[in-house]
Amino acid sequence: MDVQTTVWQAVIPRFSEVFGEAFQLDVSLSRYTSARVGGAADMFLSVHNVSDLQMAVEMAYAQNIPFFVLGGGSNILVADSGIRGLVIMNRAREVKFRNTGFSVICTVESGRNLSSLARQCIAKGLGGLEWAVSVPGTVGGAVVGNAGAHGGDMNGTLVATTIWEPGEGARIYSNEELAYGYRESILKREQGEDVQRRVVLIAELELKPEAVDVLMARADGFTAHRKQTQPGGASTGSMFKNPEHYYAGYLIDAAGMKGFRIGDAAISEKHANFFINEGEATAEDVRALIAEAWHAVREQFGVELELEVELVGDWQFEEDED
Repeated sequence: MDVQTTVWQAVIPRFSEVFGEAFQLDVSLSRYTSARVGGAADMFLSVHNVSDLQMAVEMAYAQNIPFFVLGGGSNILVADSGIRGLVIMNRAREVKFRNTGFSVICTVESGRNLSSLARQCIAKGLGGLEWAVSVPGTVGGAVVGNAGAHGGDMNGTLVATTIWEPGEGARIYSNEELAYGYRESILKREQGEDVQRRVVLIAELELKPEAVDVLMARADGFTAHRKQTQPGGASTGSMFKNPEHYYAGYLIDAAGMKGFRIGDAAISEKHANFFINEGEATAEDVRALIAEAWHAVREQFGVELELEVELVGDWQFEEDED
């Protein structure tokens, strides 16, 4: 047993004491990801409020235990070998509304399902989140990745967010400090770096009063368009970002990759930027499919696609050659 594992085992009783049955060992993550693939977490913890979320990351940080906060499980691909350290399932979902006179500020915990929040706001006659009515994932993930659809995104709605910083505690970030770009932020750019990440605790969204029937009609149109153009089934969501002046799905289709498969992982016939688990696909099947599509597009069009999905966990492969 290595020194690191010994240290982790030494803190297990403390996590069990603080969090009780919400803390478990060796939990398969495939049931918690939208692609239905991925290995186990060494340690797994479900939290239901931001106080417990902050306590969990602070305990892990203090003991030098790597941690990963899991929301809706979309936009990530978890390695078959799983995730070392602690995975925190964020189910902190409290929502509050405050009328400012000109608008309404929605203060929402980061584990809230984004599409559920959008529907709640629509029912209250509050506009600004209709674009998110069928977007998977949680508010925290949306803040990190500047989630968007149908011409809207978090950048257009978010006023401020409370973020926990390793070794510093929680502080409020303004919209401007997040340095939003297309499907990215200062937080998203931390992905892949060998650092403990900042963690979104709470988001504040500015919404505008609008007639419920107008909002519902707009949302219904977005939902219908999504169903018409995007496949169902188990997938990570959009695999690649759209490069400038192109659509990733169009390039993959034009490269002849639509329908291409490795094992039970297949590039969707309906939309080539969606990679579907059609049964018992492994994470490595999906990653190999990503590599095939990336190389085909670069070879035929000279475009190097950038992943929108994050590869998470203990991946045992060498970087693809140039």
